[in-house]
Amino acid sequence: MIETAGVIEKEQGNGFYLVTLEQPEGHQCLCRAAGKLTKFRIKLLAGDKVLVEISPYDLTRGRITYRERNSGGPGGRAGGNRPGGPRRR
Repeated sequence: MIETAGVIEKEQGNGFYLVTLEQPEGHQCLCRAAGKLTKFRIKLLAGDKVLVEISPYDLTRGRITYRERNSGGPGGRAGGNRPGGPRRR
């Protein structure tokens, strides 16, 4: 498998995503989310940076194996992970 980084351009429907790869520059491939991403219900949106595995036999198809976390500020929300803040008893 060839592993490279890329950016999701748009969702094609039926679980497929159009991804523009960094290496080779500008190459686009049609990708599906790997089993762990669907198992843990990780959301993939346009603009997300992802790691993609590509088969050496068909360079137009791939599998998204990892979504990089957002680098815009500290992780998590203020007041816990719940929208209304942490529960107190």
